[in-house]
Amino acid sequence: MLHSKLWLRTETNLLDSNINVRLYNELETRYCEERLPMKIGQLAKETGVSIRSLRYYEQQGLIAPLRQANGYREYSPLTVHTVETIKLYLNLGLTTEQIAGFLTCVLRNKEAFCSEVMPIYERKLAEIEAQMLQLSQIRTNLIDRIAAVQSETKAENPSKE
Repeated sequence: MLHSKLWLRTETNLLDSNINVRLYNELETRYCEERLPMKIGQLAKETGVSIRSLRYYEQQGLIAPLRQANGYREYSPLTVHTVETIKLYLNLGLTTEQIAGFLTCVLRNKEAFCSEVMPIYERKLAEIEAQMLQLSQIRTNLIDRIAAVQSETKAENPSKE
């Protein structure tokens, strides 16, 4: 039996553009059969995501735990993969609202088969390019201000050159 962290790495690596969906589904099924449901603390530990963030993902409809009679959340082992996928998209700068629009699709298919993904990527790229242009303009303005202040300082205190 493979260690759960190794399985997690294998699942994550399968999400590249050459994913074989049938193989992925078989691995997913085997992984799930070998693992027991987990509490929120264990899920947080395995994914490196805070309990607070996991609760937020739940509020946003990105993950859905079962509730035990005592009110505790119980997560499927597959939730580890879901949280890792959420982290990937958050690291691309997407919002949880954007992720919610296509998460179910990308968990079941290749990204290329999810028509919702590409328009979001294109909008995000355009947004980043606009921000980069704005930051470049701010940088130029700061360089100009620094030069002006230095020039003014030198004019008022010629002995400090």
